[in-house]
Amino acid sequence: MNIVILAAGQGKRMKSALPKVLQTLAGKPLLQHVLSTALDLQGKSAKTGPIVVVGHGAADVKEFLASVTGQDLRFGKVTTVLQAEQKGTGHALLQALSKLDVKEPTLVLYGDVPLTSKKTLLKLAKLADGVRGQDCALALLTQNLSNPTGYGRIVRDLDGSVKSIVEEKDATSEQKRITEINTGIMVLPTNFLKKWLKALRASNAQGEYYLTDVIAMAVKDGVPIRTAQADAEYETVGVNSRDQLAALERVHQINQANQLMDAGVSLADPARIDIRGTLECGTDVFIDVGCVFEGCVTLAAGTKVGPYCIIRNSVIGKDVTIHPYSHLDGAKVGVGSLIGPYARLRPGADLAGDVHIGNFVEVKNSKIAANSKANHLAYVGDSIVGSRVNIGAGTITCNYDGVNKHQTIIEDDVFIGSDTQLVAPVRVGRGATLGAGTTLTKDAPANQLTVSRAKQISLQWQRPVKQNKKVVSKQVTAKKPQKAKK
Repeated sequence: MNIVILAAGQGKRMKSALPKVLQTLAGKPLLQHVLSTALDLQGKSAKTGPIVVVGHGAADVKEFLASVTGQDLRFGKVTTVLQAEQKGTGHALLQALSKLDVKEPTLVLYGDVPLTSKKTLLKLAKLADGVRGQDCALALLTQNLSNPTGYGRIVRDLDGSVKSIVEEKDATSEQKRITEINTGIMVLPTNFLKKWLKALRASNAQGEYYLTDVIAMAVKDGVPIRTAQADAEYETVGVNSRDQLAALERVHQINQANQLMDAGVSLADPARIDIRGTLECGTDVFIDVGCVFEGCVTLAAGTKVGPYCIIRNSVIGKDVTIHPYSHLDGAKVGVGSLIGPYARLRPGADLAGDVHIGNFVEVKNSKIAANSKANHLAYVGDSIVGSRVNIGAGTITCNYDGVNKHQTIIEDDVFIGSDTQLVAPVRVGRGATLGAGTTLTKDAPANQLTVSRAKQISLQWQRPVKQNKKVVSKQVTAKKPQKAKK
């Protein structure tokens, strides 16, 4: 099947320098949602991918497509064609005409209608018979709306057959009372489409070439027109303004929340969770309010996430507790670990089971073995930490010399006293103890106490006394010079 995605519009009501199709829903551009569904529909065996008609902000859209290909190789199959002047949907599809396989039907999608499901599109494709060549019908996705204002109306004959589509600006008062609207999504027989597109005329209120005019042409040519409706209205909703985008965001988020709860996840408030990617959860996971999940996140069974945490591209093991206001990015957390509150795990943080990372502790590019803990106010970067290690408050690994990063190795059963600096590259031997306030610049031997601090001395000393302001003023005021006698 040919798939063409129309994505050339400016979206003036967005009032943004960013093309409308690159505005984000659930953390991804609108166009990416549409493309992902289209690629799923075509399957891995498809020789060519969808065709995207670009126009306004074409360079930005192409740059996005290039960047997303690195994340998903399927996007490398996507082809773009330019609509230099935006003269309507029919004119946009005309630009892709030379790229279409005439033996295959053509599905038309829109870059600003992000939530149409694969299920709905398969139903529509089936209505078009899936038969190659002239035997294909024209399948049209419609929707009944309580308020159809702004949409083209489906005009039917007395026997219920589709006769035409009338845009609202061209509709009579009687036609405006029709509640069945055109979503714009359709499957067309490509051999007829070439003829129809070339016959389009811009004789309407907008002075544009409407794709919807091919419906009347199909009736004239005796091509069957069949209609289907989506299971949910939001599948056909387009985005033209920021308030529409925000409304669709909430719909999408509550749908995802409902899917999680159906799978056995407990949410403190389904209206206060944001999933901007994919979130996979085991059974009996609990998620408190205000949490944001970005990229690909996995929460294993029994995990509890406190309020207002942000978790991105991370894998969390079973029975982990993440306390409030913690940020995890590119982290792995082992079974039974405790994180936060106010902890930060940066990319490369790899924690084994029963690790404790407490409040205001930051871990970056480091492996921490089982049963180790850094409970408060510490930084662990570019390190390998063994089992049963205690990292005291205020401890930091000095891993950056201003140019290069260096590694710190802390072996099993080490105790590190508070306010210690480990100047990498350095190794702390198994069972070693570092006294509080130590600045470690050389390896610490195993099973010994290492202390590096200034000698403590006591001096006789008089603490300053606060002086009276008036006295101080007299001391600093200079006498005025006397005039010289003549």
